[in-house]
Order: sequence, then C-alpha cells, then structure tokens
Amino acid sequence: MSEGLRSFPVAAAPRERTSGVFTPLELEIMQVLWAAGSSTVADVQGRLQADLAYTTVQTMLNVLLRKKKVRRTPVGRAFAYEAAVSREGAINSAFNDLVSRMFGGSSEALLMALVDARQITSDQLERAARMLTEAEQRQTKGDDQ
Repeated sequence: MSEGLRSFPVAAAPRERTSGVFTPLELEIMQVLWAAGSSTVADVQGRLQADLAYTTVQTMLNVLLRKKKVRRTPVGRAFAYEAAVSREGAINSAFNDLVSRMFGGSSEALLMALVDARQITSDQLERAARMLTEAEQRQTKGDDQ
C-alpha cells in the first residue's frame, strides 16, 4: 500500500442503507430494465441470471418502486415496470457512495488506490487526463457564454 493511503483518514460508514446504491439483486433487475425497457414481472424474471420465484421478483420491483428507482404502468391485469433512474445516474450515485465511504470523500485517494492495486494503466491515466482537460475546456467555454 502506498504511503499516502496508509495515513489517509477514512470516514466511518453510515449505519443506514444508502438509498442511491443498489443491492446486487436490485442492480441485476435494473440492468434488465435498462437493457429491455418497459417489462412485466414475468419478463424481468425470464431475463435474470438467478432462478427466482415470480413473487420474489415482484417484491424486489415493489421495493425499487418504493425507492423511486422504477415506475410502473398498468398493462391489462399486470404492471409494466421501467427504470426511473438512468444507468449513468446510478453509476454516479454508486461512485459517490464508494468515494465517500471508502476514501473519506477523496477522489484522489481512490485514484491512488487504483494505481497501488495496479488496476489502472499509465495509458488509461493519460486518457483520463485528456478527457478531464477536454471537459474543463468545455466548461470554461460554457462559463464564458
């Protein structure tokens, strides 16, 4: 582990569940909805990797509905469910949760952990730096207008 990470203070994880972060099963269901669009419980059930009971999938969709992550519309005697949050929004929420809980809110500490664990190459870092520069230039142009 790098010297910088050893001395980095990490915030204590909150006790309550973070509403923006999906459980593994919720995420799998959301991935089905993002890929397939509006789907009934049976449609979702048929596309899941795990062999889950219809009622289990229905319960999970109702949990996601309560969390406002999906919305539903009546279709005959059933409901069709669709994602109420975008994949990008979910990624941002999960990323922010990870940075907050594991790295005390420091994106730099996350980046250094990726380097330390050899999970990112110098080519990927260079590409990220170019993307960041381009994004900053676009923002500057937008601020000037």
